Amino acid sequence: MIELATIYQGTESMQMVRQSARDFAERALRPVVREHDESQEFPHEIMARLGDLGFLGAPFPEEYEGAGLSPLDFTVLVEEIARVDPSVALSVCAHTGLCTSHIFLFGSRDQKKKYLPDLCSGRKLGAWGLTESSSGSDAHGMQTVAVRDGNGWVLKGQKVFTTHGTVGSTFVVMAITARTKPRPGISAFILERGMTGLAAGKKENKLGMRASDTSTLVLDEVRVPAENLIGNEGEGFKQALQVLDGGRIGIAALAVGLAQGALEASLQYAAERRQFGKPLADFQAIQWKLADMATGIEAARLLTRKAAWLKMNGQGINLAASQAKYFASEVAVRAAGEAVQIHGGYGYIKDFPVEKLYRDAKLLTIGEGTSEMQKMIIARNLLRK
Repeated sequence: MIELATIYQGTESMQMVRQSARDFAERALRPVVREHDESQEFPHEIMARLGDLGFLGAPFPEEYEGAGLSPLDFTVLVEEIARVDPSVALSVCAHTGLCTSHIFLFGSRDQKKKYLPDLCSGRKLGAWGLTESSSGSDAHGMQTVAVRDGNGWVLKGQKVFTTHGTVGSTFVVMAITARTKPRPGISAFILERGMTGLAAGKKENKLGMRASDTSTLVLDEVRVPAENLIGNEGEGFKQALQVLDGGRIGIAALAVGLAQGALEASLQYAAERRQFGKPLADFQAIQWKLADMATGIEAARLLTRKAAWLKMNGQGINLAASQAKYFASEVAVRAAGEAVQIHGGYGYIKDFPVEKLYRDAKLLTIGEGTSEMQKMIIARNLLRK
């Protein structure tokens, strides 16, 4: 039975993580949110401090310099960071939930010992390369190939929309290793900054999440040692699907945090702003918006924590993670939109935080599987029963 009290009220560990993350977000992030958004400057110093706090290795064992926290703890951590700056929360999710998780879940003992300590501590940033210009939701349309060459592989192709493509040091990249039908064999490899032929391409100029680095990753005949293959040849796509399941819980938590930030800003503004001789909060139209926002956020939070609880207890999360990610991301978009509406003209200018939250929110319905893909996964699970 799912422990509703644990999911809703939180454990002592969750409360400690929440307070620590909230203090950091208010002290270190809030003063520089607008500056980093406008400059699109990647916050190297902030990420280093997150590493020092153990946040970048939060869900991994201490033997790899992780913090040994639970999946529930991690959702609280991401939510609190996203409440102030979703861009930084996205970097945490990409580094931890994709790259580092892939190596932790499927890497060999030697690979874990070599790569995880630097990733968990934040000494190095991780990136994860799956998406290409010709293959987004349809990963089987991938064009990047890996060809055997002596005691190793040669990778050639391009990845797009790679978080930390410019600033990352450790990359997990998927490539075709066999042109089998009806689906090609896809394998996963660990690449390192400095390998000949590996380079960052175009850095994207994005609508939102602008302080989170996103770029093309160019693979121009990159020679990779045989020991950098993760698992067995042809297992990369199956691995990627499992990594994405876990990653979607992080994105759901990010969406909850963003929506919570929008709600808190709206509550404050509605209490302070006066129209027709009274606070906006006295108008029923505004009250209903706030009520809808709060209810949606609470439902999204519970779905997210349910998925994290299932993961923590070793149960299947494919359905729960997609439900949480789909619902929470749509809630975040609605909440951010209503926050701008409540702020009126002030919601459209950069002096108020809801303008940025509005731009940031849309990515959550696209990245790590679009809302449409999540509904397909949910339906597939339902129809199997």
